[in-house]
Amino acid sequence: MQAEPTLQNAVEEMDFAAMLEASFAKEPERGDIITGTILAVDYHGLIVDVNLKRDGIVPRRDLERVGIDPSSYQVGSEVDVIVVRMEDQDDNMILSVSQAQQSEDWKRAEQMMLSEEVWEGIVADANKGGLIVPFGNLRGFVPASHVVDLPRNIAEDDRKGYMTTLLGKKVAVKVIEVNRKRRRLVFSQRDAQRGRREARKELLLDELKEGEVRKGVVSGLRDFGAFVDLGGADGLIHISELAWHRVKHPKEVLNVGDEVDVYILRLDNEGKRIGLSLKRLQKNPWAQAEEMYHVGQLIEGVVSRVAQFGAFVSLEPGIEALLHASQLSDPPPVDPTLIVHEGQKLMLRVISIEPDRQRLGLSLKDVTTEERERWQGRSEAAVVDETTAEADETAAVAQDEGSVDAEAAVQ
Repeated sequence: MQAEPTLQNAVEEMDFAAMLEASFAKEPERGDIITGTILAVDYHGLIVDVNLKRDGIVPRRDLERVGIDPSSYQVGSEVDVIVVRMEDQDDNMILSVSQAQQSEDWKRAEQMMLSEEVWEGIVADANKGGLIVPFGNLRGFVPASHVVDLPRNIAEDDRKGYMTTLLGKKVAVKVIEVNRKRRRLVFSQRDAQRGRREARKELLLDELKEGEVRKGVVSGLRDFGAFVDLGGADGLIHISELAWHRVKHPKEVLNVGDEVDVYILRLDNEGKRIGLSLKRLQKNPWAQAEEMYHVGQLIEGVVSRVAQFGAFVSLEPGIEALLHASQLSDPPPVDPTLIVHEGQKLMLRVISIEPDRQRLGLSLKDVTTEERERWQGRSEAAVVDETTAEADETAAVAQDEGSVDAEAAVQ
C-alpha cells in the first residue's frame, strides 16, 4: 500500500525545486547591472547583499566620484550597482554605484540620439579641440567643428581663446555619437541650432505672406546672395534681387549685421525656403528709362562686363544696357575684348528702348568720328579743369600752412 504524501515531503520537494532553480540561475558577470540591499554603511563604503553566496563591496572612492556621501545611504534600502570585479585579492566582489548611474545616463543619451532631441548643458571646460559639457555623471564633448560661430581657418591659440569665452555658458546641443565601450559621448551645437532653425522656419512659413515687408538682420554673405535672419530662421536674397543694377558680390551692397527691410518674394513650404528681395523695395530705374532716353540719343556709359556676345554698359539711374557685338564695329569682332574692356568709358548711341522688357540697346559703331572726337575733347578738357582745381586747392592749403608756421615763428 502506497504511503500518502505528507506536509514534510511537500516542503522538501519545494526546497529541492528552489535549490535546483538557483543552481541554474546565471551568476552575474562583470559589467552587469544588479539590484542589491544595503547591509552596512561605514567610512570605507557600502556592503551590499546581491543574493549570491558572498556580499559585494562599494568602495568609498566610487561614491565620491559622483559626489555621494556614504552616510546618505540607509541599511535595508535597495541600490543599483554594476559588477566591476567578481573578486579582488581578498575575495571580495567589487561593485560600483557611479557606473550604474552612468549606465542610466548612457541609456538616456542613446534615446536622445534616436529622437534627435535638443538638450541644454553648461560648458565646464574648453580646449582647442572643443568643449566639455557634463551630462549627468558623464562628460560629453563638443568638437570644435561642431561649435557654432567658430571662425574657419582660425589659429590654434585664437581657437582656444574663443572656446574659453564659452566657459560657464549654457549651450543647446544634440547627441551625435554614443559609444559606451570607448566611453565617448559626442554632442553637436551646430546640429542643434540647425534643428531649431528648421523648426522656426516651419513656423515662419505659416506666418509669412508673399508681398509683405519684414525686418531682418544680415546673417551671412555668399557668392550667390545674402542670408537674412527673420527671427530665428533665415531667408535668402539671391544676388539678382539685391539691386536693379548688376552686383558682382553681395558685399558691394550689404554687410553681416546690417538691419534691413526685405520684401517676401517667394515661400516654398515643401522645400522650406524663403525667397527675399531688396530691390523690390527700391524704385525701379526702368520706370524712368523711357523719360531719360530716346532712340538716336548720344549717351555716356561705363562697361560693366564683357561677354562673348557683346558688353553690358551701366547707365543712369542704375540700369544695364546691351552693346551687342554686332554694334561694336563693322564687321563685328571675333572677340569683343579686342575693342572694349570692363571699366571703360564710352560714347554710345541709343538704338532701341523696351522699358517693359527692361532692355535698352546701344551702338558704338553708329557714333561718328566727329561725334567721338568732340566727346573726347570735352572729356579731356574736364580732366584738365579737374587737375587744375586740385592743384589750386593743394597750393592754397600749402600757403595756409606756411602762414601758420610763420606766425608760430614770430610768436
